Amino acid sequence: MLLMTAFHLRPAGAADRAALARLAALDDAEPVSGDIVMAFADGHAVAAMSIRDGRVVADPFTRTVDAVELMRHYAGRGSRSSRGRLRFAGLHRLATG
Repeated sequence: MLLMTAFHLRPAGAADRAALARLAALDDAEPVSGDIVMAFADGHAVAAMSIRDGRVVADPFTRTVDAVELMRHYAGRGSRSSRGRLRFAGLHRLATG
């Protein structure tokens, strides 16, 4: 039987500070910084990646290898606007097997 996990990907905002701190603590790592993309499964943050340096923090109790791959693809599709902020293009909801 093939189980599918749906990930919702989006840029992190100010309201995500607690979730980012939780992921860093679970991963026993320093928090990611700068422009960040986050992956959510079933409404819960499971991974976050810094766009600047590609560093990732993730929930070690959740299978996140597919989420990380999707975040790298998602971030690669972004482009910088004239104000220097990252704009994301493409799908915001992707499923993996």
